[in-house]
Amino acid sequence: MKKVTIVLLLLSQLSLFAQDYKFGKVSKEELVEKFYPLDSTADAAYLYKSRRTYYDYVQGDGFQSVTEIHERIKIYTKEGFDMATKSVAYYTPEVGEEQAVSSIKGYTYSLENGKVVKEKLSKNSIFKEKKNRSYSIKKITMPNIKIGAVLEIKYKLISPYANSIDDLEFQYGIPVKKLAYKIEIPEYFIFNKRSVGFYSVKMDSGSKSGAIGSLKFRIDVFSFNGNNIPALKDNEPFISSIHNYRGGMKFELTQTNFVSIQGDLTNYSNTWEDVSKQIFKSSSFGTELNKSSYYKHDLEKILETSKTISEKITAIFQFVKKQVKWNGVNGKYTDNGVKKAYKERVGNVADINLMLIAMLRSSGLDANPVLLSTRTNGFPLFPTLEGFNYVIAMVEFEDGTFVLLDASEEFSMPNILPTRALNGNGRKVTKEGKSSWVKLTSTKHALEENNIMIKISDDMMVEGFVRTKFDHLNALNYRKNNNHIKEENLITKLEEKNNFEIENYKISHKKSLEKQVIRTVKFSSENLVEDINGKLYIEPLLFLSEHKNPFKLEDRKFPVDFATPWKESNTVSIQIPEGYKVEKLPEPLAIGLPDSLGVFKFQVSHQGNKIRTLSILQFNNAIIAPQYYAALKDFYSQLVEKQSEKIVLVKI
Repeated sequence: MKKVTIVLLLLSQLSLFAQDYKFGKVSKEELVEKFYPLDSTADAAYLYKSRRTYYDYVQGDGFQSVTEIHERIKIYTKEGFDMATKSVAYYTPEVGEEQAVSSIKGYTYSLENGKVVKEKLSKNSIFKEKKNRSYSIKKITMPNIKIGAVLEIKYKLISPYANSIDDLEFQYGIPVKKLAYKIEIPEYFIFNKRSVGFYSVKMDSGSKSGAIGSLKFRIDVFSFNGNNIPALKDNEPFISSIHNYRGGMKFELTQTNFVSIQGDLTNYSNTWEDVSKQIFKSSSFGTELNKSSYYKHDLEKILETSKTISEKITAIFQFVKKQVKWNGVNGKYTDNGVKKAYKERVGNVADINLMLIAMLRSSGLDANPVLLSTRTNGFPLFPTLEGFNYVIAMVEFEDGTFVLLDASEEFSMPNILPTRALNGNGRKVTKEGKSSWVKLTSTKHALEENNIMIKISDDMMVEGFVRTKFDHLNALNYRKNNNHIKEENLITKLEEKNNFEIENYKISHKKSLEKQVIRTVKFSSENLVEDINGKLYIEPLLFLSEHKNPFKLEDRKFPVDFATPWKESNTVSIQIPEGYKVEKLPEPLAIGLPDSLGVFKFQVSHQGNKIRTLSILQFNNAIIAPQYYAALKDFYSQLVEKQSEKIVLVKI
């Protein structure tokens, strides 16, 4: 009964104030509130989140879409200060019409001596940043931010591209107290509506009348009203992008019907085959694949020494990587164009990989582009042009096998794509415009293998060596993350991570991409052995032990995404110090996940004056589906418990 009373009290607090959501009507009660009643861990909350998208008719230009945004945000902690900066992305192509962000208004409200004080957003706090050739960002920084403040902002996004409606988002990294969306679409535009994520808001449908001069038409109205929407935070491990799983709705244009006005009816892409063909027909895609004069001389040189299929692939792949550097911009369409990118030696993903495909084809290989969506772009669940934002190369062989290549990544290898590109399946597109799905995940486990040998001195100082091998995706990531860092900084970083001192450090094969990265370290530490009442306590894996279960949620509705199958193998050899013997060793453990998804093996053995620990953790799938989450969480709990057990040595 007590719990029911508390819940009712919290719910009543939510409805006591802030019923007036008009811009500028922030109440004293909203400012006094110390925490969000339904989630005391929230750093901030949307007290109100409003959006209205509708269509205006501009004489001579036709319809344009207008989206009005109104947000009211409460700040509870310093961590919530991030919400004081708003970034609005909008389309600004070098050729063609731009979108516009206008009518920006904002205030920061706070309490001073019990009175509500507001500070106006200054024009000097609104900046425009050019993100790339096609997009800009309007960055808005709210003034006078402090704990307890309420921020309020409104603006318009005006777009000449009436054929698209930005996705509706119902769920965010902070909770939403009140959500009110309205989408108003003239009858001439037909959209499919598709729910995404794991939280839905009821859609109410209606209609009203619209007119252009004497021409009257129907406007379809879709309303979404939600209350007390929980946050879906991005602090869970092993997830491609939390945006893939937050609740929302996509509007996908399928038809424009202006038959009654000008006799024009157009159907839009509604299958992946249609989407692929439309992309392929673009002058910034298919046309670029047909250009060859710019690389002809260099390719002739390559083919003089590269005769076999394998030699051709490797030589052309490495040549393109060295010839053109990635500018950090993704894209399925070329940015500079392949000829310009080749000459200036810089380009986006499409510039580089379409060039690679063209050169592979010219050498007689069966090469085609593969369209995909990066991990941050989300899963392309429904057929839409925006579903793909990246392209790689694929070479197929007569036996049905194939190799995937991404020359935009300096440290990639055939069939070892960078993590950003490992997101489900890609779509192969042939010269004839036909397309089919291709699995992107490598069959090779990302590998980390540690071999440690230590001895313990009389004063309990540990001295030893650790040799670490990185292979496949782990080798790519090691090189990408560390090759640009000075050795002394890498040493400091490793010392802080493992709480030991490094006496000697060596890295092999930093740039030999066909080989494993090997790191050899000589170290010493006084923190790896506990001496309690004459007994020595040692963790079998020393500094490699896992002490926390990374999976905290009771229930996880979205999958665990490792990006690739992976394996970690650790072998530790401990020389028993003179005058001591083994009193206790951890018992062996071998456990597995259902359907051969993963396995953990752990064994500590004793022979002569050596103790040997072997630990293997292996996951055979890149994705662990939500139905296996409980098993995975328990699996990790057993792993942590086992690795935390101690070897016990006693004096002879």
